[in-house]
Amino acid sequence: MKPFVLLATRAEERPADEEYALFLRGTGLDERDLIRVRLELGPMPHLDLDGLSGIFVGGGPFNASDPADRKSSVQHRVEAEFATLLDEVVARDFPFLGACYGVGTLGAHQGALIDGRYAEKIGVVPVTLTGAGAADPLLAGLPATFNAFVGHKEAIRTLPASATLLASSATCPVQAFRVGSNVYATQFHPELDLDGILVRIRAYASHGYFAADELETTLAAAARAVVSEPSRMLRTFVERYAR
Repeated sequence: MKPFVLLATRAEERPADEEYALFLRGTGLDERDLIRVRLELGPMPHLDLDGLSGIFVGGGPFNASDPADRKSSVQHRVEAEFATLLDEVVARDFPFLGACYGVGTLGAHQGALIDGRYAEKIGVVPVTLTGAGAADPLLAGLPATFNAFVGHKEAIRTLPASATLLASSATCPVQAFRVGSNVYATQFHPELDLDGILVRIRAYASHGYFAADELETTLAAAARAVVSEPSRMLRTFVERYAR
């Protein structure tokens, strides 16, 4: 089998390692078949799409909607690298699944309006499939509404005509979308389980995803929730595109 690639941008070691472990568990792949590239550490290597089965993108600290003068040199580099990669991915309709930062990468590439209007605290929300989502093979078998972990400072307000809306929530209208037949992005985190979200909550407690005095209540709320469905997307992605 040709390998998959996980493009990651987390600078904090524990959340970065945990994210990779979550993708390994969710996809059922081993480290030989899921190559991790940490873009915050250095430039994106050349990715020969003919030698890959598909591309995953993890979450991260970058906000596409931030003013240019507030973006670091690393963020500017990463955004330029994604723009070049997505030119080829979209043109070839190559298998791509961006989780959370997928909205900032694929959404920005397609010209979506991205801003802070539909930002969501770290937590759990019910996500509902659209008609197109219920018919989409990547989401096959998911219930019409399911719980998912979220936590983001920006979101898509308006999708471009090139994108198909697949899932929404009451607090964030664009939770998942598709471009072409094989290029996907989610606002929610399909890779996260309870242990993973607890690691993230603690690691990013001072990063503005919730108020400084809300750490314990945020941890408790996450621990009470039942989130079991979204990770199925990762296994389905691999089963559909492994080659």
